Amino acid sequence: MRVLLSTIGSRGDVQPLVALALRLRELGQEVRLCVPPDFKAWIEGLGFAVTPIGPELRKLTAATPSASPPTFTPEQRRQMVEGTVATQFQTVAEAARGCDIVVAATALQIAARSVAEAAGIPYVFVGYCPVVFPSAQHATIPLGVSGDAPPTADNRERWANDALGWNAVWGPPLDARRAALGLAPVEDVRSHIFGDRPWLAADPILAPWPGGDDDAVWQTGAWIVDDDRPLADELEAFLDAGEPPVYFGFGSIRATPDLSAVMIGSARALGRRMIVSRGWAELSLVDDARDCLAVGEVNQRALFTRVAAVVHHGGAGTTTAAALAGAPQVVIPQMYDQPYWAGRVQALGIGYAHARGAPTIESLTAALAGALHGDVRARARDVATRMRRDGARVAAERVVRGV
Repeated sequence: MRVLLSTIGSRGDVQPLVALALRLRELGQEVRLCVPPDFKAWIEGLGFAVTPIGPELRKLTAATPSASPPTFTPEQRRQMVEGTVATQFQTVAEAARGCDIVVAATALQIAARSVAEAAGIPYVFVGYCPVVFPSAQHATIPLGVSGDAPPTADNRERWANDALGWNAVWGPPLDARRAALGLAPVEDVRSHIFGDRPWLAADPILAPWPGGDDDAVWQTGAWIVDDDRPLADELEAFLDAGEPPVYFGFGSIRATPDLSAVMIGSARALGRRMIVSRGWAELSLVDDARDCLAVGEVNQRALFTRVAAVVHHGGAGTTTAAALAGAPQVVIPQMYDQPYWAGRVQALGIGYAHARGAPTIESLTAALAGALHGDVRARARDVATRMRRDGARVAAERVVRGV
């Protein structure tokens, strides 16, 4: 079997597919990936074929360093949407040539199902967070497509309006491309992308499907890459030189100019050493003091077992890695599903949810002080023992069985 795994997003979107790819290869399957060019070298180094799609996301982030994303005119937006759909149909079709199944992740995979349909092969959509999928138990999350819903609308109404927004934005260019392939127009774009029963690659303890319709999704557990990379000598030496430090990392999101100073100031207010992940925002240290170390890409699974707490933006991957390590968390959500993860950390008692947006030294110090309490660490360790670690294997076995 030849499998195409496709996504458009940051490392948090790509890494779970890499975990699935590794498991599929163990089962004797051939795997290709269609991902942004930022990850081509890494994935090819693992021995997989890669078809790059779209621009380098890191360059786009660097070009707009503000914490707020840029705004566009309606005409610019229309042109971007049409260009995105055209690129996806061309690139995903090229990547899927000769494949027996397409597995697509992230909701903006507009072309993947149509490509699979035209080729006559199965298609599966996977999401990494329950609130990606419609449910009366939770509201929609903003993707810039939701229709207008009155303030008094319940969750069902909000999801219905969200579907209208998807149709308005993506329907015309999607149907035009489908017509060129001899395919029928789509009545509901969002449902078309998700398919009949999408997969939820999230841990059922950390992120359970809320119920009400248990057949709406199939929850596999999180897809985790087995990472045996050693920590760098400099990092090992820093860890050994004192009490466990606080880790600060914000992945691929934009950052405010003073974020490093706020993070470091909050840790120092509590007498804590710290590790700052540079991330795509290229966060840096504020001085040369020996209580702080800046790091690049690192084995989070190994590092998080040795830190006092993990302060981050609330990406699915970082939240799951910290939870698996039994590390208390402070989540400072910025967008998309990040408020959900912050809320789950708070609800489970394994950390604190900071208010959305830019923290201050005072607000972050207060949240971090709560997360460092002994009861929080005890609960974090307990939750870690109950989380699943076999999600990628379970999903791979189902792919091999023919979905």
